[in-house]
Amino acid sequence: MRVSTATTSCSDSHVFTVVVQGYGSAQESNAERSISVPFSRLQSLMQSISQLGGKVISVTAASDASAAPAAPAAPAAAKKATPTKAPAKPAAAAVHHADVPVNLYKPKTPFIGTVTENYSLLAEGAIGRVNHITFDLSGGDPHLRYVEGQSIGIIPDGEDANGKPHKLRLYSIASTRHGDDMADNTVSLCVRQLQYEKDGETINGVCSTFLCDIEPGAKVKITGPVGKEMLLPDDEDANVIMLATGTGIAPMRTYLRRMFEPTEREKNGWHFKGKAWLFMGAPTTANLLYDDDFNRYASEFPENFRYTKAISREQQNANGGRMYIQDRVSENAEEIFSWIENPKTHVYMCGLRGMEPGIDEAMTAAAAAKGLAWHELRPQLKKAERWHVETY
Repeated sequence: MRVSTATTSCSDSHVFTVVVQGYGSAQESNAERSISVPFSRLQSLMQSISQLGGKVISVTAASDASAAPAAPAAPAAAKKATPTKAPAKPAAAAVHHADVPVNLYKPKTPFIGTVTENYSLLAEGAIGRVNHITFDLSGGDPHLRYVEGQSIGIIPDGEDANGKPHKLRLYSIASTRHGDDMADNTVSLCVRQLQYEKDGETINGVCSTFLCDIEPGAKVKITGPVGKEMLLPDDEDANVIMLATGTGIAPMRTYLRRMFEPTEREKNGWHFKGKAWLFMGAPTTANLLYDDDFNRYASEFPENFRYTKAISREQQNANGGRMYIQDRVSENAEEIFSWIENPKTHVYMCGLRGMEPGIDEAMTAAAAAKGLAWHELRPQLKKAERWHVETY
């Protein structure tokens, strides 16, 4: 997965109330609901409503910017519920950031890795191009070590239009710290070739095309590792909810291999005993990445792992539109929220930024049913290092 290098902007103080009809898979097609959002999220919400077939009835500015966002009507019994105390961060769930390697290799002095394999992850009939690429990290001083949830930088060969070396691109690591071969000396990436149209011409992404085309034996400039946002807790009893689209599956693959691959469990001495739930979004079944592995984990560890797919061009949501990951979250919002109430639960989101508004909207409804305000709870989860987001 390609990682955005832009920083996430903070929400401003202006709140808007949007009245929408037929929005959300749990709603009837003619039902109306009110959603309150800060101005910084208004455009994203409008895009989500449009994508899911909703109709905007009105948009008004709230008179009091500090007022809590309005939530969809809840059943009478839920309205009387006593507000639940916000989840707290248990000491055992902390990640020891001091032990996480960062910037062992920088752009001016990159590590030179060797490509050991490069193969397609897609089945016949898939859309686009996505490859799994592995690099040998042997011989580095220091050794380029990393942990699950981090990223590395790739500096593609060649020069830009101004004759300068290409800038690095960051990609989420798709292998555990031990590497796919369990020898502690490789790192793997999951890369989609970027393509877009400009003035009637198809433009290929510089670094993604470089990586998808690269041959085994080629040398590559690698920097990093970087990132502490997507680290797993050390607690073997933690619960982990994973929300991924496309190559956003890369960090989720590292978590699941660490949890459920027998050789990983034996080598790292970390035996996951909690529950994991993966929501994966893809346009077609042929575009599901690492699907065989995840189906195997679900079969071998049915008490610990659930695998829910949203295949937009093959499945329909409750309103008859395309099935996106936010629809699956909405369908399961009550159960997801019950997991979140457990202080041992962590949520990881990685992929397209467009999935965030729909997921937030589903969580707003689930929180409201328990007398809670999601816009207040989410920052608390973030502060407790239990809500992890890396979108682009």
